[in-house]
Amino acid sequence: MSVRRFLAVLVLATSLNNACAFIPLIDGGKGMPKLYDGWFNDQIAKQASTAVAKAISSGKKKIEVNFPPVPNVEEVKFGTPLNQKFGKNILAKDLKVVGGYKPGSDLSRNLIAYANIYWAKKIASAAKGGSLGGKPVCALTTEPVSFSQIKSMGDISRSGKLMSEKARKEGRSGEVVVCANPGGEEAWDRFVSAHGSPEGTIVMLNNAYSTTYDLGNKKGYEEAYYLKRISKGWVYRAFPGPWEAYLEKPDGNVELLKSYRSKPSLREVSNEVREESFKRYAINNDRWMGGRL
Repeated sequence: MSVRRFLAVLVLATSLNNACAFIPLIDGGKGMPKLYDGWFNDQIAKQASTAVAKAISSGKKKIEVNFPPVPNVEEVKFGTPLNQKFGKNILAKDLKVVGGYKPGSDLSRNLIAYANIYWAKKIASAAKGGSLGGKPVCALTTEPVSFSQIKSMGDISRSGKLMSEKARKEGRSGEVVVCANPGGEEAWDRFVSAHGSPEGTIVMLNNAYSTTYDLGNKKGYEEAYYLKRISKGWVYRAFPGPWEAYLEKPDGNVELLKSYRSKPSLREVSNEVREESFKRYAINNDRWMGGRL
C-alpha cells in the first residue's frame, strides 16, 4: 500500500470514529443524554421515543415524559447562546416556522412553547405505532403557540389548545394525545375525561408545574422518560430501566452514582448526590460560579 493511500485510509477511519462519537445509537444509547449535545443530535429524541414506544407496547395508557425542553432552561428568559442556537438551528428548521428564529419573533419569545411541540413531533412516530398507518396522534398545549406558523408537524395529525371546545370535539377513538405542559396533576384526570378514549393513550409532556415537590407524579402515570436537574446533579429514567442518580462534576461531565429499582424520593436522591459532591469537591462544584449553565 502506498503512503498516500495509507494516509487516505487513516483519515477516513479517523473521520468515521469521530462521527460515531457524536452520533447516538438508534435508540439513543443507555444512560442520561450528554450535556448539552443530546438536545442537538437527536439523542434525547431517540431515547424518549424508544421509552414511550416500550411503555405503550407494555400496555401503559397514561404516560409522563419530562425533561428540560431547551438547553439551559433556567436561563431561557435571558436567551443564552445555547438557547438561541437551539431555536435557530433546531426548532425553526425542523418545524419550518414561518419567518424562522429572529429577535422579537414569536418563536424567540415563546421558545419553550415551540420546543414542546417539537418534542411532541419527535415522539409522535413512536407513539402511534407501526411504520404504516398506526394510531392518530394529537398534540395539545396550554402554551402560546401559533400553529399556523408551523409548516412541518410530522406524524401529528391535529393540534390545538388543550381545553378548547374545538380540540374536545375533534377527538378520535384510539388516539394518542400528547399534552404539552399540562399544569398541575390535579387537572390531569379532567384532561383524560375530555380527550381520552378506552383504546387511546395520554402522554403528559414536560409539565413545568409540580405541586408534589417530588420526582415524577402521584397520579399513576408511568414516567417513561424523565430527566431532572437537582442540586449538584441529575435524576434520569428511561422505561423500563431503573431510576438513576448522576453527579455533575466541575468539568461539566456526569457520573452515575446510584441506580434505584423503584422511584426514590427527591429528598433521598438529592441528599446522596449533594453529599458525594461535597465529599469530593467541597465548595468547588458550583455550576453558576464555574460558568456551567
